[in-house]
Amino acid sequence: MIVGTTLLILNIPGSNSLKEKRRAIKSLKDRIRNKFNVSVAEVGENELWQRANIGVACVANDSRLVNQQLSKVVELVENFREAVLVDYKLQIKSYKWVD
Repeated sequence: MIVGTTLLILNIPGSNSLKEKRRAIKSLKDRIRNKFNVSVAEVGENELWQRANIGVACVANDSRLVNQQLSKVVELVENFREAVLVDYKLQIKSYKWVD
């Protein structure tokens, strides 16, 4: 089993309140979920108006597929008009079950 995760660090320059930030982040999370069938959650900077940390996770049996999916997620975020991708970290791990 291959598990890939990425942490997306975002700036939301047009946000003037938590309500505006949450609207933008919800829109982004919904797009990611619907397009790539991955798990997405806001995982940090929850109370800051113009910052957000988004975690994305993907599970598959092929590391190339996981890397490709997460790279496409990063590309989508780079092109998202309401937020600026400041940085991201991508990690892929392989797990073997032992009975």
